[in-house]
Amino acid sequence: MPPESPIPLTPQSRTPKQPRLVFSAETFPESSVTPVFAFPPNRDTLGGTAYLIVRKDGNLLIDCPAWDENTRSFLDAQGGVSKLVITHRGGMGKVREIQEVFGCEVIVQEQEAYLLPNMAVSSFRESLSLASLAYGDMSEMQVIWTPGHSPGSACVYYAALGGILFSGRHLLPNAQGDPVPLRTAKTFHWNRQIRHVRKLLEMFNSETLHFICPGASSGLLRGKFAIEQAYSRLAKLDLEACLIQAATF
Repeated sequence: MPPESPIPLTPQSRTPKQPRLVFSAETFPESSVTPVFAFPPNRDTLGGTAYLIVRKDGNLLIDCPAWDENTRSFLDAQGGVSKLVITHRGGMGKVREIQEVFGCEVIVQEQEAYLLPNMAVSSFRESLSLASLAYGDMSEMQVIWTPGHSPGSACVYYAALGGILFSGRHLLPNAQGDPVPLRTAKTFHWNRQIRHVRKLLEMFNSETLHFICPGASSGLLRGKFAIEQAYSRLAKLDLEACLIQAATF
């Protein structure tokens, strides 16, 4: 007998997952926050989560979402991409294709710029302001070098809603939904990563860092894409205990 034909996909199962709205003026009516979207995990970046911040002075894409017609149509509908920040080398995905379509500025820390040969990129060393003076203070949005996970790992800070940190893989949620550095076999320099967690605690406080949007493991947030009460939860982390792991890993 011939093999049975596969069960046809239902219309619902063929429908691609859409980016989800994380923040907006509708969900936070007393604020003037512009829409922030989280994309579904991207296989090209080992399950990484990319984010889009929609702004009047040009949209900011943080890391690369899966690149297909659905993503392109969605980005087109939101007004395209003005800037694309890569938070670590694993978040590059189809960065070349995205730049070719939207003509966006690609921003990457200087130690990982060589991974994008024959591309126009803007590199930075310690930090870089991203916002336009026409739409707010230059400190309102910036990218901050936080090496450790990779040599050029970085976080993106957005001052809306009391402070949102897009942490890439520098900080990820654990099973309790708390932000933690995660050491793996591919971690570039664990002690340096811990030092830059401490640097973030020195840069911010409970009034300036309300949310962390991790660049992976968002499933541990149980349907959310942001860690709330971010600073106080990060401040509870035992950094000295983390450093001890360097001798036992």
